[in-house]
Amino acid sequence: MVLLKVLGVFFFATSSSHALETAPVRIGTRGSPLALAQAYMTRDLLKAQFEELREEGAIELCIMKTQGDMILDKPLSEIGGKGLFTKELDTALLTDQVDICVHSMKDVPTWIPETTILPCTLEREDTRDVFISKKARTLGDLPDGSVIGSASLRRQAQILAKNPTLKCVNFRGNVQSRLRKLGDGVVDATLLAYAGLKRMDMQKEATSVIEFDEMLPAVAQGAIGLQVREDDERSLLYAKALNHEDTYRAVLCERAFLEVLDGNCKTPIAGQAIVRGDEISFKGLVAKPDGSEIHEVERRGPVDDAVTIGREAGLEIKARAGIAFFTWLNQQQEPALQVAN
Repeated sequence: MVLLKVLGVFFFATSSSHALETAPVRIGTRGSPLALAQAYMTRDLLKAQFEELREEGAIELCIMKTQGDMILDKPLSEIGGKGLFTKELDTALLTDQVDICVHSMKDVPTWIPETTILPCTLEREDTRDVFISKKARTLGDLPDGSVIGSASLRRQAQILAKNPTLKCVNFRGNVQSRLRKLGDGVVDATLLAYAGLKRMDMQKEATSVIEFDEMLPAVAQGAIGLQVREDDERSLLYAKALNHEDTYRAVLCERAFLEVLDGNCKTPIAGQAIVRGDEISFKGLVAKPDGSEIHEVERRGPVDDAVTIGREAGLEIKARAGIAFFTWLNQQQEPALQVAN
């Protein structure tokens, strides 16, 4: 059997002169170092699972730049929120330019385009945040008035709740550019997701790891999701084979919580679900960006009720915080984070 490529399409030619058309699996990804590391990991998992995908050219990476990657001098809350990291990938999937999109699930809005689905979540990495600084060992060791670079209102709210004298400034860009800014003294410290550092083999950059009781992670932090067209049976088969069920259920629970709260980049929201055997436990919070008001909730129950548990947690915290709280958050027009140059 010989593999031929004609006009970008692969064909397997047999000695009997019958040709079986086999198009490559096209994986859509952002072009940041972390996004590429996750796309390559997905590619390698597919190759390990399916012998036919080990052939040269059987998988193609389609790299694209999103609006969220290009506009770095403004907070996400000012330029449109999470969908800025997925819109171009959604379009490519809907127009049959790619077959599978690889996403950091914390960047994926709770609404995705009709005719597409998220049938797979890869096994989750460590969901904790890390503290990085040359001036202190932990967040609590920072002197009053220190400047912390972070693009996350979730992190800002939890930081300022503990020490209101600290100053948080907008700190966007890929991991490498943030670390360069830190090294140049633009800020005194920054916080990053431990999962991203680990996937790029950069965990040594962490000064210390922040435990959940000090900093609750973002919804779906550390999880990678695969998005496909719902009528694409081949891609569905490939994606579902990589699904990690415990991670999938945990992320469903967290995203159900986020959906009830109508979470966007103006709302500091955190949520973490953990599956142990047949039980799932969830902890979530919502806060004002300055940390002056925080509402927390905890729930647990059968793992089969993951979505219900997340929704009920969202409804509980919504009732506790009150309509006035969320109305105030949604009316905030000015970005809460100043920009670090």
